[in-house]
Amino acid sequence: PAPIAYIMFLIWFLRAPLRLHENLDQLGFFMNSLTPKFYVALTGTSSVISGIILIFEWWYFHKHGNSLIEQLALTYVAPFIGGIDLPEKPAQSECKVWRNPMNLIRGCEYFKFMQVTGNSPLTHYDMNLTAQDQQMFFCPDVAGAGDKGDELMALAWRTVDTEKSIELALQAVNGNSNCASAYILLAEECASTVPEADKYFRQALKIADNNIRKFVSVPSHDVKANSLHRRDINICVYARRRVAMCLRKMGKLKECIKITRELIKEFPLMSVLHIHENLIEALLAQKAYNDVQALLTRYDDLTLPKSAVICYSAALLKIRPVCEKFFADVTVKKGLTTHQFDAVEALQRAVEFNLMSHNIF
Repeated sequence: PAPIAYIMFLIWFLRAPLRLHENLDQLGFFMNSLTPKFYVALTGTSSVISGIILIFEWWYFHKHGNSLIEQLALTYVAPFIGGIDLPEKPAQSECKVWRNPMNLIRGCEYFKFMQVTGNSPLTHYDMNLTAQDQQMFFCPDVAGAGDKGDELMALAWRTVDTEKSIELALQAVNGNSNCASAYILLAEECASTVPEADKYFRQALKIADNNIRKFVSVPSHDVKANSLHRRDINICVYARRRVAMCLRKMGKLKECIKITRELIKEFPLMSVLHIHENLIEALLAQKAYNDVQALLTRYDDLTLPKSAVICYSAALLKIRPVCEKFFADVTVKKGLTTHQFDAVEALQRAVEFNLMSHNIF
């Protein structure tokens, strides 16, 4: 109220110097002299400008995954009005964008799906997320640390065109047969079958292991050498995880479980790759439900971002024993038991994670 009263007093005090009465009369005369053509032109012009802004905003959101107008408003406008207090959401309702594009092999699984259905399973936003992760994992984090092959691979990971990225990876391999990241890309993009992808991943793993042993035997304090060592460790962990995934898809469950357990034990901080989810998938395929339950007890935390593997596995394990002893007439008379209520709650959580998941159950 105080600022409004101050503004009103200022207008009243300056009414004579600013000649407000005469200016308002002139404004009224001007508005009365406008013809309908002016309003038609004004409406058409504003509609065209609004359409251009809408198209640009749609294009920007499709490419970057967020709104440009919202970003500009929060950055430049919000500070002048005291900021915007966003409502706090409970931890249970938080949902983080999950790296599902990295849970399958793009060449022999996503591309095969696209060939069969005619629909691409990955959006442009998914591709951007994956490309960012791949550049973080497989490119040296210090400029000039790599060789010519690393420069080619840096371009390959950023390239949207699959054929172009494969061509760059082949150039890197031809120039340096020990370019591990090139074999990773060929396994992801070029391999048409799981055994072929497994072959590429094992080659990348062999090269990364050799590089790590050389660094450990002759440690270096050089910044570039340490950057390459971190890159080799990332490649080693990523390739071993992918080899385990290939083994599971080829039916070699014991070998897959052995590798994933070793990875979790050796690299507990590599949570961004969600290796425990690969272990859960392998244990479910082996029907080792007790081991799956032990993992879920450790990782099924409502304060963490949701995951399809965690949600669906928890629902499956809670529904199985209930279905074995379920009688509809008894349930109608006595109501749901504690175990049945927990199973329904887990099923509801899975459906809320993906509204199409009711087709699975």
